[in-house]
Amino acid sequence: MTIAERPNVMIIMTDQQRAGFTAGTGFGLDTMPFCDGLAASGTTFTGAYTPMPACVPARTSLLSGRFPSAHRVRQNSNNRKEFRGEDLLDVFRAAGYRTAFAGKPHVYRGPEDYDHWAGPYGHTHAPDRTDQERAFTEWLVSIDQGPALEPTPFPVAVQYPVRIVDDALAQVAADGGDHGRPWLSWVSFPEPHNPYQVPEPYFSLFEPELVPERVAGPEAALAKGGPYQWLRELVEEKRPDYDDLWRRYRASYCGMLRLIDDQVRRLVTSVEERSPGRTLYLFVADHGDFVGEYGLQRKGAGLSEALVRIPFFVAGPGVRAGVDDDHLVSLVDVLPTLAEAIGAEIPAGVQGRSFWPLLTGGDDPGDVFASIYAEGGYGGLFYPADARPELHFDYAGTTYDGLNTVTQSGTSAMLRRGNWKIIFHSDGRGELYRLDRDPAELDDLWDYPDCAVRRAELITELLRWRLEVADDLPTGRYRPLRAPHNWARAAEPT
Repeated sequence: MTIAERPNVMIIMTDQQRAGFTAGTGFGLDTMPFCDGLAASGTTFTGAYTPMPACVPARTSLLSGRFPSAHRVRQNSNNRKEFRGEDLLDVFRAAGYRTAFAGKPHVYRGPEDYDHWAGPYGHTHAPDRTDQERAFTEWLVSIDQGPALEPTPFPVAVQYPVRIVDDALAQVAADGGDHGRPWLSWVSFPEPHNPYQVPEPYFSLFEPELVPERVAGPEAALAKGGPYQWLRELVEEKRPDYDDLWRRYRASYCGMLRLIDDQVRRLVTSVEERSPGRTLYLFVADHGDFVGEYGLQRKGAGLSEALVRIPFFVAGPGVRAGVDDDHLVSLVDVLPTLAEAIGAEIPAGVQGRSFWPLLTGGDDPGDVFASIYAEGGYGGLFYPADARPELHFDYAGTTYDGLNTVTQSGTSAMLRRGNWKIIFHSDGRGELYRLDRDPAELDDLWDYPDCAVRRAELITELLRWRLEVADDLPTGRYRPLRAPHNWARAAEPT
């Protein structure tokens, strides 16, 4: 593939966007009509997962093509301590691409690694340029990561997604005259992550009384116990009756999705006007959000579908249109897929599998994408539900972080195959769920005699995944045997 034949590539990422919250994926409100339309012009993966439901580990996996147990970034606080080989930026630069980033990074790459950089944006910080922008950021800090119960008292123009798209379009324009070299653009929105806030007209766009019901309320957190119970009790202690507001902040969350959707429309429309049919779009989130499930907001407890499933679609040249694909894919698969899309080799140490053949109608993957794997926890022993260890925030006051010493204690691994899901913990506990019958994951079938054979099959599959993601870096004299597309279960390795 010559450099002139290579497509532009734009990765559009949201932060903490839960899967299934658009009309196109079956939600009861039309939150993201443009993105639904863009997805319909390409391929949507209905079973897409994060490798770990935390920002920095997930983003590091996207860039490196490696699971957190391999790249070793398992906390949001150690984003500069990754272990990896060549990553996504290395692959694209070697292929002659210009590179650009705009938005929230929260990962090991920084401004020195891109040709164009605009950031860092966060949830309560940004490269503010005007007094109004600085006042908006100060207001964001003041609401302490909570839901704003009134419309944001600042215009839409100062919202971070608007400014990020402004920056991204300026970068695209700057690359337009670079002698036809293709570009890679990563546009990363900090929303719809908390604080849950949005200005008019988005605040009133979705009535709280009309938002779809939750799958499970606060009583489910107590029933599940462990980190769910601990986090639920902490939130109730710090913000009594906070759960009474779940419809309001879910409505605001939906309004934030529409704000993002309007900015994605502006972004893609402008890119297509400049270079029609030249750009491959990949839309993903780093992880999900409870959005009221179990009486919880944000993230932090467990590996429920609310946190590990993510929106994920690809559209653009060569991609099959109008396809809802139920193969199970991961953020870890992005690097090898895009490498194959631009005709580049998949680097050593990459654990993801290229799904480019799924997008283009290529080789039959067989059983490669029949199951999916994810990880959780910072390691060490598990804290009990009544623990009160020292945290990185005070027990007094309203401030809290769902990702903390207690909720992330221990190590867990998750596997899904079909409608079945297994979670195994480092203290020997196991969980088994039938998702089509139990979407809230409350009916644990682990000890059911009738499920013993299924449990054994899934334990074997989980063990196989753990062996397949055993790290083969650093390489030495011996070169590991790899299959085409990095498909570990392919019949004909090379």
